[in-house]
Amino acid sequence: MNHIIDLTIKPQYIKNYKNGYPLISKEFIVDWDKLKTEGTIVNLLDDRKKFIAKGYYGIQNKGHGWILSCNKEEKIDVAYFSKKIKAALQYRNDLYNDKNTTAFRVFNGEGDGVGGLTIDYFDGFYLVTWYSLGIYAFRGVILEALKSQVAYKGIYQKKRFDAKGKYLDDSDDFVCGERGEFPLVVKENGAKFAIYLDDGPMVGVFLDQREVRKKIRDCYAKGKTVLNTFSYTGAFSVFAALGGATKTTSVDLAKRSRSKTQEQFMLNNIDVNAHDIIVEDVFNYFKYAVKKELLFDIVVLDPPSFARSKKHTFSVAKDYVKLLKEAIQITNKDGVIVASTNYANLKMGKFKEFIDKAFKELGGKYKIEHTFSLPKDFRVMEKFKEGDYLKVVFIRKVV
Repeated sequence: MNHIIDLTIKPQYIKNYKNGYPLISKEFIVDWDKLKTEGTIVNLLDDRKKFIAKGYYGIQNKGHGWILSCNKEEKIDVAYFSKKIKAALQYRNDLYNDKNTTAFRVFNGEGDGVGGLTIDYFDGFYLVTWYSLGIYAFRGVILEALKSQVAYKGIYQKKRFDAKGKYLDDSDDFVCGERGEFPLVVKENGAKFAIYLDDGPMVGVFLDQREVRKKIRDCYAKGKTVLNTFSYTGAFSVFAALGGATKTTSVDLAKRSRSKTQEQFMLNNIDVNAHDIIVEDVFNYFKYAVKKELLFDIVVLDPPSFARSKKHTFSVAKDYVKLLKEAIQITNKDGVIVASTNYANLKMGKFKEFIDKAFKELGGKYKIEHTFSLPKDFRVMEKFKEGDYLKVVFIRKVV
């Protein structure tokens, strides 16, 4: 049973919570030191002890907990989570009925009313990710609620509640049902991906880039050469090749990126030998490409928000302009750069300023052809725009 504690909101923040702001931060609370245990349910009160909202205490990189309800009497139990999950499933009904896509997000944290929790669907299997010890304290009732709402082959989980949101590799990720046969082959807009729910924090594909991959395949790839940097398992390369790219080059520092990318190519009947898969620091590869005078029609830039290799550290806030300049130099005239970031603290306006700065510093011209943020299944809350972390811009290099 989760304890309940009353907390008082500092006067200047009361309006935020009355207006539906979902994130609890200790800076907003007068008597924060009352809290000891993550998973404690908190009633947030104004300075006259009037009830404003109810949530839970759970430390995440974003804050210290999430609002769950504005109803004082609401119990945070199986029925509560069942109602939230049911609404989330209905919202994604079209995806469940799409024969060409069998992997998508079913529950997206605060966007679906429960911050700190995501649930993804992989062709009959469900993957629950816990982002704090606080939400993990509700594990029993949340899993019971999920099982009551969906027909499932099996359920897996990922725990990401160390201080930096890193994956906790302390146990088997299998929860219940039947164990999957891995790789599990799922479809995205007709293409196939190999998924591993039992092999560390990453499953093999980032589901939030679905619309971007489709755009590359359907509108850009035909007859083009494509450089896919920070390529992970080569998902952008797969879609480019399926769209008729003459050649893709995938570059990633992780050794396993080679075998993982080959696996995705073979699943989709793409000739692995017709494409390059390079295990290398992306910044070293840029230097090599400039030296060899290599040019590409399409360059995909989708770096992690922060990365460290032996020789380089990269952070989006400090280094994205430099990254763009490197890419611009090896993009063909009239070529396209697909610039992406999942860094939540960077707004789209600022990201476009980075693009402008990079081109200005090199004396080049460009035009923006498309922008993308999160797809429908990665539901974002109107009162918490920070939840819409993805920014993707298709930039045409103008001759």
